[in-house]
Amino acid sequence: MHIQLITVGKLKEKYWIDAVAEYTKRLGAYAKLDLREVPDEKAPENMSAAEGEQVKEREGERILAAIKPDANVIALAIEGETWTSEQLAAHLDKQAIYGGGSVAFVIGGSLGLSRAVLARADKKLSFGRMTYPHQMMKVLVLEQVYRAFKINRGEPYHK
Repeated sequence: MHIQLITVGKLKEKYWIDAVAEYTKRLGAYAKLDLREVPDEKAPENMSAAEGEQVKEREGERILAAIKPDANVIALAIEGETWTSEQLAAHLDKQAIYGGGSVAFVIGGSLGLSRAVLARADKKLSFGRMTYPHQMMKVLVLEQVYRAFKINRGEPYHK
């Protein structure tokens, strides 16, 4: 199976980099993992709504260019569905068997995702109504993908 994780912005803090490296190592036994960090747009604090949309559009173009054409795309969006770990596992299993085996998770920048990226998404997934740092979401997605593979293989994992 091929898993892409496309994120806006670059990890800077060592603890996030180390956490991503750990889950990348763990996932190596289950899937080919492709981590893509697309550059974020510089956005002033006090920008208009129109300027914010322009920022999302430019970031969105970079995201769309990074997605494999045959990928099943899961965009992280606060308005998306909330799944259990078992539901994510079932979705990944279904994609591995019937969907071509390629899934791309997308995490947008600080302003969210463009309309074009949301339109390209096959699913919109929410980790809840709270807002999390994008760096943390990268680690959470990798952890949940790893957990999904463990669930699908019937292997033990801490609760």
